[in-house]
Amino acid sequence: MTRGQPRRSQRNRLLPAALALAAMLFALLAVPSASSAATTATVYYRAATSWTTVNIHYAPTGGSWTTAPGVPMEAACTGWYSYEIDLGAATGAQVTFNNGSGTWDNNNGANYAVGSGDITIASGVKSTGNPCGGEEAVVYYDLTSMGWTQAYMHYAVNGVWTTAPGTAMVEAACAGWVRLTVPLGSATSLKAAFNNGSSLWDNNAGADYTIGAGVTTVSDAKVTADAADPCVSAEPDTVAPATPQGLTATVNATTVILSWTAATDDVGVTGYRLTRTSADGTVTRTTASTKFTDANLDPNTAYSYTVAAYDAAGNASAASGSVSATTGEVPDAATTGEMLGGDPRQDPIYFAMTARFYDGDESNNRGGSKHETSGNAEYDDPMFRGDFSGLMDRLDYIKGLGFSAVWITPVVLNRSDYDYHGYHGYDFYEIDARLESEGASYQDLIDTAHDKGMKIYQDVVFNHSSRWGAVGLETPTVYGVQDGQWGDFYDTYNPDFTYDGLSVEPNSGRSYYNGDLWSTAEPADNTCANWGVFSGNYSSEGWKVYHCQWPSATSGMFSAENYHQCWIGNWEGEDARSCWLHEDLADFNTESEAVQDYLIGAYKQYIDMGVDGFRVDTAVHIPRVTWNRVFLPALQEHLVSKYGEDKANDFYIFGEVAAFVHDRWNRGSVNHSAQFYTWQERREYADDDVAAALEQYQWENTQGTENQPTSTNAFLEGNTYHAPDYSEFSGMNIIDMRMHMNFGEASNAFHNGKDSDPWVNDATFNAVYVDSHDYGPNKSSNRYSGGTTAWAENMNLMWTFRGIPTLYYGSEIEFQAGAQIDCGPSCPLSETGRAYYGDHLEGTIEVSDFSQVESATGAIATTLNQPLVEHLQRLNEIRRAVPALSMGQYSTANISGGIAFKRRYTDSSVDSFALVAISSSATFSGIPNGTYTDAVSGATTTVTNGTLTASVSGQGDMAVYVLTTSLTAAPGQVGDDGPYLS
Repeated sequence: MTRGQPRRSQRNRLLPAALALAAMLFALLAVPSASSAATTATVYYRAATSWTTVNIHYAPTGGSWTTAPGVPMEAACTGWYSYEIDLGAATGAQVTFNNGSGTWDNNNGANYAVGSGDITIASGVKSTGNPCGGEEAVVYYDLTSMGWTQAYMHYAVNGVWTTAPGTAMVEAACAGWVRLTVPLGSATSLKAAFNNGSSLWDNNAGADYTIGAGVTTVSDAKVTADAADPCVSAEPDTVAPATPQGLTATVNATTVILSWTAATDDVGVTGYRLTRTSADGTVTRTTASTKFTDANLDPNTAYSYTVAAYDAAGNASAASGSVSATTGEVPDAATTGEMLGGDPRQDPIYFAMTARFYDGDESNNRGGSKHETSGNAEYDDPMFRGDFSGLMDRLDYIKGLGFSAVWITPVVLNRSDYDYHGYHGYDFYEIDARLESEGASYQDLIDTAHDKGMKIYQDVVFNHSSRWGAVGLETPTVYGVQDGQWGDFYDTYNPDFTYDGLSVEPNSGRSYYNGDLWSTAEPADNTCANWGVFSGNYSSEGWKVYHCQWPSATSGMFSAENYHQCWIGNWEGEDARSCWLHEDLADFNTESEAVQDYLIGAYKQYIDMGVDGFRVDTAVHIPRVTWNRVFLPALQEHLVSKYGEDKANDFYIFGEVAAFVHDRWNRGSVNHSAQFYTWQERREYADDDVAAALEQYQWENTQGTENQPTSTNAFLEGNTYHAPDYSEFSGMNIIDMRMHMNFGEASNAFHNGKDSDPWVNDATFNAVYVDSHDYGPNKSSNRYSGGTTAWAENMNLMWTFRGIPTLYYGSEIEFQAGAQIDCGPSCPLSETGRAYYGDHLEGTIEVSDFSQVESATGAIATTLNQPLVEHLQRLNEIRRAVPALSMGQYSTANISGGIAFKRRYTDSSVDSFALVAISSSATFSGIPNGTYTDAVSGATTTVTNGTLTASVSGQGDMAVYVLTTSLTAAPGQVGDDGPYLS
């Protein structure tokens, strides 16, 4: 795919030349007389660590500015750059700084005012003196005392702090230590705190550390001044770790799960080296954990494994005894389906929560452990109620509305107390049995939809698993005791029973059996501290709570190899991409190769089943660089191998980059803004995925919001469609969070969407919705309740403006309008925006095509007679009849009116041009002459002077004037007059 850059106008090319000429003239006028006493200012500047070039752009008081970007500064001492300014007769100067690549420090637009002599500027703070005079502080920090792999030093000299997280400690040191040299200038000491670059801090219990000149070590919260260099004095480590013992291998289809007992070492084991041998040769992998998942292996193939331990000095143990494993068959479902293909912009999306949509098989209904306490039992409304059987049975209803794509909630086996929505994945390789029935498997659903010409978009999760881990990767064991307090909370272990969410364990009588999750005896590989010790806390029932009863980010129950070890603290900070979001969502270490293999292997099988696209949950909580160089290329490679390059590009991936703000950029953080994820990387990063993620985060934030790429892919050039350039496209499209947040009114959504579009790689692929299973507009916790006419106006915009219209189930009848969308198990689902919809779908229905219902009886007939349903059916007809409305680029130039725009799509066989006015009349100027027909009213007008006025009666009404071109005739009036369009 290729994507292009915007053209520079002739005016833009002339402007720098004019400014340069003016600067030369001013410079001639500003030459001081020979008798003037020349003075100088030596400016010392501490630049961001990501800057490799530093320029100073300045103007002496009363004089002219240097030519942008200024003149290069010289490296002075560690972290500092200097330049001597000849002030001439002036007493001072205005200065700014930049990195030569468009990033500036201009004191927030005020510039820095300096006088003569030595001046220091750091982190926006100006002072005097020479920071490179005096002594240096050489600081060694002990990584092993914190269990970190890297460190940043956030420090202040003379009260001027670095910008958090500080400066990376990357000077040459030795195993377990990192080092940074800081010039003290006129100071005798500095203040410092340390962090791992991922939200974990060591700030001396809030007091910060005081560090003086010379060599200082900081280890386990202890500062040693005038210390011996720990890397010089350390005796070389020549002792190898002990050989790992107890290597075992478990096979799950084409995945082998390995585990072993931790090795010992006189200093410390750094990691393990696994060697896999097969007929194809030998492969070596490394891990820091005592568990490893080897996924995506060849079926029916014999492998053998050994493991050796190594330490920081590179000493390696002998290899363990070998263990053999023979893989099984690839799951049957992995080879049976094929996606429909075709441009996804032509397929409006209906979003159905499978478990809440329609119940086709009551035998798979399950209420779970919260069935009574949530209040669901009172309404006979189990959380798992709808299923694939019901969805298959009511695909004709969705088709009758006019939708040709169905987005469904995740299908993988879930495990939590309240998991009907699918986002608590437990076994990513298994379909949740509570959704399937005889003759209504997931494969059956996909095949049935395809037979009807409808696509299936599967909701997928790469960011996290359930709190109980992921089968085939890592699952924790918790402490439990069947005492008088907890009673039957802990089910007795049944080695002959495997949890699948549906099957009832015979001893406990529960489908939500938990006997495989807990143990009173401490497991041999336990890493959770204080196993089974009373925590001092009590449950809501008054029972004692013990350590290690619940998995969490900081419990130590998960390995750092597979899961992150921290709680999120800042939703716009780096930790939003590397920490847990919620106690029920165990955050994958997505930069780990084992995790990457596990997830890629799982989602390949759904591609092989023939799904047509992925809606990516919590996409923003994984670094873009990880998407761009691991997950997206892996999916694309598999799609190409299955379908070939052209059809592979029809697979629609749209990510949830949750930016709940009204602005173009999410509180100034480019890394947390939706449009950011539509782009490839602009530079190379470290080979290590963890280091690369941090580098990218810091570098892109340094670039700022105004130094981000832009695109013209969504925009007409005048009235002309141009070939899009997708060369910089990441492969991920986005949910239009900007429009979603501003859909309190259609006009707000329209103008806000337009404002963000240049920074999206191609906004015509945005998925656009008013509300969803999470939020309503303005981050409302309630389903949209703006009224029927407002809904009609919203739909007019969504079905004609750029992007792919997406409707949350039931919105076609304002189902649960104003209801709280989600309250967890604290209230009945029937009172929420996730209520069961099936009561409105009972009866019979026959359809002949999209938007064409031949007959219906019962409750479903009543539903289909609702005004918004009729409105939707016609909007889908109009959109299908006018290619410009689905695939066209757009422009608002030379248009007077409220919500109004023109769109065009052109290829070798189609040239579709349309003028759209919504809710109020609009005049279009400078348009092609010719015959235009309104697809709404059928009115025809001939334009001879490049101007057309579209008359619109009010909210809910619109006009869509379509030009008859040499390739594509206007369709005339499309559909019958309805409650809003006539």
